[in-house]
Amino acid sequence: MLTREEQIPTEHLKHGDRIRAYLYAVDDSAREITLRLSRAHPRFLHKLFELEVPEIASGIVEIKAIAREPGARSKIAVMSHDSHIDPVGSCVGQRGIRVSTVTSELGGEKIDITEWAADSAEFIKNAISPADTLGVRLDEKEKRATIEVAGDQYSLAIGKGGQNARLAARLTGWKIDIRTNAPMQKPGEAKETVTEPEETKLSDVAPAEAKSETLEATTAETASDAAETKSE
Repeated sequence: MLTREEQIPTEHLKHGDRIRAYLYAVDDSAREITLRLSRAHPRFLHKLFELEVPEIASGIVEIKAIAREPGARSKIAVMSHDSHIDPVGSCVGQRGIRVSTVTSELGGEKIDITEWAADSAEFIKNAISPADTLGVRLDEKEKRATIEVAGDQYSLAIGKGGQNARLAARLTGWKIDIRTNAPMQKPGEAKETVTEPEETKLSDVAPAEAKSETLEATTAETASDAAETKSE
């Protein structure tokens, strides 16, 4: 079963389409066994990179966290267990071939690949990219980060509809305030607050997924039938 909620919103699947999906749960009832599939799950993105990047499959490069808005944009944080291997470069691939393959599978979903850091300030600085930061101040008690950016970087840091800042907050697990000292702005206009640090670390995803971490090929007929069943 591939329900509408587990599909990528920008996709329009039809009967006969051959697709990839993530098997995140198996429901075994007295009447039947139901395999629950997803193309919107963060682990689907992880498994796609595992297929495309040998360094991830071998464990040399590790995906530490994922924040995803299916069909729109995702951010992933990666680290390398070998100092001679660049984790970001490994995921991007020569001329971007590896990440572009994953993007194509996800219907053009944009993917930001950033380097994970044990230091929270450094990690937050990386996560807010592609914007350049002037500084990061942390409030450990409130788990809130204040990022200062130049005036010409403010809109880039926020992103369209606040998307970049929102994904950065989810990726890092910190509430994020973005400020700028750019001139000609009224008080209160030079600040953006993101209050939903919904950290999506791979160790914190739904327990049901532990039943399987297998990418399965299926047909869009399954998706269509699930959607019809739901509508009835």
